[in-house]
Amino acid sequence: MTSPAPVSHWSSIPRRHSTPGFQRLVRLTARLILKCVARFHTQGLEHIPQGAFIGVTNHLSSFDPLPILSAMPIRPVTIFAAIEHRRDFIAGWALDRLGSIWIDREEPGRDALRIALNELSLGTALGIAPEGTRSKTGALQRGKTGAVYLATRANVPIVPAVVWGTEKIKHNLRRLKRTDVYFRMSEPIRLPEGRADMEKLEEYTGLVMRRMASMLPAEYRGVYADTAPE
Repeated sequence: MTSPAPVSHWSSIPRRHSTPGFQRLVRLTARLILKCVARFHTQGLEHIPQGAFIGVTNHLSSFDPLPILSAMPIRPVTIFAAIEHRRDFIAGWALDRLGSIWIDREEPGRDALRIALNELSLGTALGIAPEGTRSKTGALQRGKTGAVYLATRANVPIVPAVVWGTEKIKHNLRRLKRTDVYFRMSEPIRLPEGRADMEKLEEYTGLVMRRMASMLPAEYRGVYADTAPE
């Protein structure tokens, strides 16, 4: 699959994606930390496309990036990150070096969407947590429409992914116990290209979120609890 061509009037938009050298360093660090605190289980990594795509995942813990960074291949990638994390001493610096697109969760700006669309047009992989924030219960919350909006406008597939077990790492560390952490990816979902009204965006979001729910153990499915397991 070929990535859509860059839009010429976006040529002045700054690039926001990882560099290979820093990504290798971060991946190595994530793998070393993960090996110390967890037993890591992966499934479905063969579903990662070659070209541009949007990866969506649930969000349980501040440890979630460890399995994701450990599993991802070295390639141009960027993510949406909440602007408040930019002030974090270590995490903010690392997220900035990884090329994160900073957003205000209460009022996402058009500039962030324009940068994301430009990155997708140039073949970058984009990561989004469609729930918009960390789940306080550990179960899926209702998804927001941003990921499917970008997928339909950029004509790129969405790759649903899920992680679980990360929310137990902090508790188990106090007991010097390693945690079973799982990262699972599904086949890409290709949505119709072009503008979609809010009703369609909600429909597409439900489709993506239910795919994610189907890959999770029952206790993590939350508002999508009626979804059958995959």
